[in-house]
Amino acid sequence: MPVLDGFWGPDLRMRDSGLGVEVEVGVCPDEAPRSPVWGSLRTPPITCGGLSLALELPALIRQLRAAWRARRGGSRGPERSQASTWVESEKEEVEEVKHDVEDRSDHLKADGRLNTGHAGVLLVERRGSYPLIDLRILKTSAQQEEVEAGTRRKVKRQLSFQRYCHASRLLRGLVTHTPGSLHLLDDEYLGQAAHMLSKVGKWNFDIFLFDRLTNGNSLVTLMCHLFNVYGLVHHFQLDMVKLHRFLSMVQEDYHSQNPYHNAVHAADVTQAMYCYLKEPKLAEQLSPLDVFLGLMAAATHDVDHPGVNQPFLIKTRHHLASLYQNTSVLESHHWRSTVGMLRESQLLSHLPAVMQDMEQQLGSLILATDISRQNEFLSTFREHLDNQDLDLQLASHRHFILQIALKCADVCNPCRFWELSKQWSERVCEEFYRQGDLERKFDIEISPQCNQQADSVPAIQIGFISYIVQPLFEEWHRFTEPSPLSQNMMGHLYKNNARWSRLRYAHTPSDTQTHSHAEEPGGGEGGDIS
Repeated sequence: MPVLDGFWGPDLRMRDSGLGVEVEVGVCPDEAPRSPVWGSLRTPPITCGGLSLALELPALIRQLRAAWRARRGGSRGPERSQASTWVESEKEEVEEVKHDVEDRSDHLKADGRLNTGHAGVLLVERRGSYPLIDLRILKTSAQQEEVEAGTRRKVKRQLSFQRYCHASRLLRGLVTHTPGSLHLLDDEYLGQAAHMLSKVGKWNFDIFLFDRLTNGNSLVTLMCHLFNVYGLVHHFQLDMVKLHRFLSMVQEDYHSQNPYHNAVHAADVTQAMYCYLKEPKLAEQLSPLDVFLGLMAAATHDVDHPGVNQPFLIKTRHHLASLYQNTSVLESHHWRSTVGMLRESQLLSHLPAVMQDMEQQLGSLILATDISRQNEFLSTFREHLDNQDLDLQLASHRHFILQIALKCADVCNPCRFWELSKQWSERVCEEFYRQGDLERKFDIEISPQCNQQADSVPAIQIGFISYIVQPLFEEWHRFTEPSPLSQNMMGHLYKNNARWSRLRYAHTPSDTQTHSHAEEPGGGEGGDIS
């Protein structure tokens, strides 16, 4: 159907010679102007041969298809009723959806990777991973205030981006052409935030303070800065507008209502990844592609996280668990969502020869963060170190080290200084407790570490450090031979573990307070004690 430019007046009509139907803009003949069917439409609906076009695109396509079939059917025999045509159209759409689901299942592998179809196209996702059980039903008044505050922060981020577009020297074409002069931050971000960025490679970097100084844009700001530091924009000839659009999409697809798995966590992991990429043993061997993939995987590794874990999705028969056959469910979704955003933003559209390979490598990195594969990666890493056969000249070995580095960055919170580490610990436990409350409310078996009455913050952290963090970082310590950064991290790890142990046994059960911070001997503060 031809496109009409300009204003469609109330009496405008158009006849399509192909369908023989009349398109009218005006009052729908079947409904009164103020009828409930129109709802809050500001303008009267468009009608095509008596069918309303005030619909989403898929419904519009179905209507046009039905009209076309009615036209064809009329020329061969008795004219079929409109209802009959609609039934056939709906049946065909159901069959199309069924075939689409079957195709997706056929392309899925057990390890979370996807085959490409006959067209060589990787299936992608965008948004909507929330469980079928609405997490908002448990919100208290305090939690409601937190959601409202999150909405206000989102508005502020949008306003900040508008000011960026308005004032940026880059978008106004006023950037000087001297080496190293590519600045993706305008004057609004100078001052304290810029001063923090000058120390972004320090291990004591406070990501919470940085997020406040950037008005909730910590992930976008940090990634823009690091791409500038490494010269990735110039090397890959990236379009600055597309880059900012992609990063903004990633940041928005992290859910701020999650206490832990949010955009600040992604920025924290990205900052840690940058520190690891600077390790002397690794830095001189990395290619620009390695750096690009490492930073991108760190920034997107938990995108669109629903705030619940994989067992919860499996127990509630969530559609993501079915789609990925209960294997690396969340990690596969993070990867597929990232690929969807890459294609939607067209960030890599000018690199068709390498785009598919980059998407696969990005998926390999994100899938490595699956905690259920911890022993697999740890034993392989330990074997390489024992045999001293790691050759960073080989792309496959560099990729494996990037996987290990991302795993370390993802769980590095216990290796931070106490004040930062404690805050992250309380946030992740709060997210666990919310899941446990949800499971209790719907009479589902409460997942481990999610029972607030039985699992205290110190107990959870001690177990996490002992079984996950310490074994991994001891091997990373060996790999770096060891570096000053590695020594610093191990020092914090041992001190924090000892501090959680003192908090765990310093109080009797009668001192337990739900969601309160008990004062630690020596002036510090700990988490919930059970």
